[in-house]
Amino acid sequence: MDDVIEGPGWRCLWDVRCELGEGPIWDPRHGVVRFVDIEGRRIHCLDPATGERRSWDAPCRIGSIGLRGRGGLVAGTTQGFALIDPDVGTFDPIGHPEPDLADNRFNDGKVDPHGNFWAGTMDDTKRARSGVLYCLRPDATWRAIDLGYRITNGPAFSPDGATLYHTDTLDRTTYAFALAADGTLSDKRVFRVWNDVTGNPDGMTTDAGGNLWIAFWGGWCVRRISPAGDVAAEHPLPVAHVSSVAFGGTDLGRLFATSARQALIAADLAAQPLAGGLFEVLGHGATGLPGGVFGG
Repeated sequence: MDDVIEGPGWRCLWDVRCELGEGPIWDPRHGVVRFVDIEGRRIHCLDPATGERRSWDAPCRIGSIGLRGRGGLVAGTTQGFALIDPDVGTFDPIGHPEPDLADNRFNDGKVDPHGNFWAGTMDDTKRARSGVLYCLRPDATWRAIDLGYRITNGPAFSPDGATLYHTDTLDRTTYAFALAADGTLSDKRVFRVWNDVTGNPDGMTTDAGGNLWIAFWGGWCVRRISPAGDVAAEHPLPVAHVSSVAFGGTDLGRLFATSARQALIAADLAAQPLAGGLFEVLGHGATGLPGGVFGG
């Protein structure tokens, strides 16, 4: 890729200029990283081996995507849950859990190791605590699992699949839950409050050692967090709004990070010309976990 830009500890793989890049996932079926631009209403795809890039227009804002076992993707959108296959151009709604909440939309989400798709909603104005964490099961039914969020972010799962992590970004708090295979959560507890670091916790993933890797919006970095909640490492990036992370590559040893141009004024954009790009974090020394696959 001739236009890849590299700096100390990072590489910009695609200066795609997302307004709100989010939701990266590794698709081992095609050897690509997929991610969304929520406000740009697009799904993007990069083959890091060849540099091939593809983009699709979406019929609405898509907050998160996950791999589907039957092909294509499962997604949380402004029209509710949906099944999407960008390669053939299909968008099939499953159902909307919040049809009466016009200001709410789906934000971050991920498939767990048991085949359930987890996604949270949020108030688009970022004022009301109307966000809900939902579990969409393979039989296309969903349940509201946890309430009262302002901005839902995550989730991420422990290597044994027994713990789910989930964040309220504006409360700067990450929670941990005990997770059962049927999508039942219990034992909600505060994993970490982030008042002593710069930026707000955004999207995250886990590595094979059980560490959390969290993107910090307004924090210019990705941080590695130990299972005990300690900051073990900080990886700076040249953009303020780092939004989410995912491991990928053939050995799951590459760490990809999305970013955003949202809320940046002209002076900010001049100082951060790569804002909204897709990055790779270098020198992190970790290996990720295989992503979940939706069973529906």
